[in-house]
Amino acid sequence: MDLELSEEQEAVRRLARDFVVREVAPHAAAWDRAESVDRALVRKLGALGFLGLTVDEEYGGSGGDHLSYCLVTEELGRGDSSVRGIVSVSLGLVAKTIAAHGTDEQKQAWLPRLTSGEALGCFGLTEPGTGSDAGNLATRAVRDGGDYVIDGTKMFITNGTWADVVLLFARTGEAPGHRGVSAFLVPAGTPGLTRRPVHGKLGLRGQATAELALQGVRVPASAMLGPAGKGFTVAMSALAKGRMSVAAGCVGIAQAALDAAVGYAGEREQFGRSIAHHQLVQELLSDIAVDVDAARLLTWRVADLVDRGREFATAASTAKLFASEAAVRAAGNALQVFGGYGYIDEYPVGKLLRDARVMTLYEGTSQIQKLIIGRALTGVSAF
Repeated sequence: MDLELSEEQEAVRRLARDFVVREVAPHAAAWDRAESVDRALVRKLGALGFLGLTVDEEYGGSGGDHLSYCLVTEELGRGDSSVRGIVSVSLGLVAKTIAAHGTDEQKQAWLPRLTSGEALGCFGLTEPGTGSDAGNLATRAVRDGGDYVIDGTKMFITNGTWADVVLLFARTGEAPGHRGVSAFLVPAGTPGLTRRPVHGKLGLRGQATAELALQGVRVPASAMLGPAGKGFTVAMSALAKGRMSVAAGCVGIAQAALDAAVGYAGEREQFGRSIAHHQLVQELLSDIAVDVDAARLLTWRVADLVDRGREFATAASTAKLFASEAAVRAAGNALQVFGGYGYIDEYPVGKLLRDARVMTLYEGTSQIQKLIIGRALTGVSAF
């Protein structure tokens, strides 16, 4: 399925697809086994402009629209979701948030480095005791003269061990819930910040995931991003666009599952002919194809709303909910087409299924997305 894309958008997609074929797909299985993507890839992503999409050229970005951004993240997700996550977090959650809420000094300090791949960012919101309940953070930032001193722990932080800057959320006031949260830009080398890698993940094994421990981390007041007490608003605005990126990555997973299943069905013979001749195999393939098309259209709708300056948060939750669940279904159906061979990592569908599964959990679980959609429908918040 394709809607008509502009020449520029088609060129961006071809560039991303060629990059994945050349630099990502041949190594994805090895990176998965080693639990580490080749870090040299970051500079290559920056050189192609993929880490600066939608960011103003004034700050080193490559400009472009959000549909182009979705096309790139889809292709990266199609090749290796661990690579897609590098871009989605450093650009989608960190650089775009600095561009939207930062002072000119903060933009000048960080955006050229982030968009070039010289530096990476990570998004420090989730804590050991607060996942979906992100408003009740335990991490605290206490004012001390011209500085803030931060103490707390963050968990499951993508890019955490690689990042040069942490977009960190901490409680700065006594107001309950989200009203007391502020955002900070914390350089990774700041004394008191310890990063511990998280290994043994089910999926996204090549992605650098970390626990961050902060003990007496001191940053100047100028490190605050946005107004004091408005950090939760900053986080939620970042995550709304981030859900679009996750959805696009899920489309990539589902498309990869479809490609693999169709190819295998044409080659594998049972009962004297290729299994593509069998009705129930065709049913599995058609179910994947419908999920791919529907997820892609929902994701592109979000990009269109963002580019036109329209309200998009509910549409982003809808796309993220459907696309993440669709990616799990698609990968599961593809594994069924492969049969026993799908269960070993010589073939790609097992990795696709493992990578898809976390998409229903992070940047808002499927259940949280349903509550957001339900709130938009009824005007009643259930959380």
